[in-house]
Amino acid sequence: MQPHQIYLAGDLADPHGTHRVCTEAVLEAINQLQGEEWLKECHVWLYRGAWMEWELGKVDMAVPLSPDEVIKKRHAIYRHLSQKDIVPFPGEDPREFWQRAEERTGNTARLYDELGMAEYQAIEVFVKLF
Repeated sequence: MQPHQIYLAGDLADPHGTHRVCTEAVLEAINQLQGEEWLKECHVWLYRGAWMEWELGKVDMAVPLSPDEVIKKRHAIYRHLSQKDIVPFPGEDPREFWQRAEERTGNTARLYDELGMAEYQAIEVFVKLF
């Protein structure tokens, strides 16, 4: 595979540490591929999980989600069994992962709306690593 885009978790302080391990593994693989022509056109994008969002001033890409896409994302979270029903590290918030994720992306959409941008159900935002 020679992807043009790679998406990685940007919340590296997750309580179970898997985001950091996975991100480090991908970045090491990219490092070993330095010099490959296709890599010059490849960009790495960081996303956030359900607990926090990027500050709008740091966002490089905002992707609007329609109501149908929000439902598709919820179903994708359902298929990710470690995020379903019981969150292993819930902290003070007893809600399920999908509920937190939908609130986060809905709040982001409201922030963009308050800035005068188009109104959407939700917006997923990303920071470009390179």
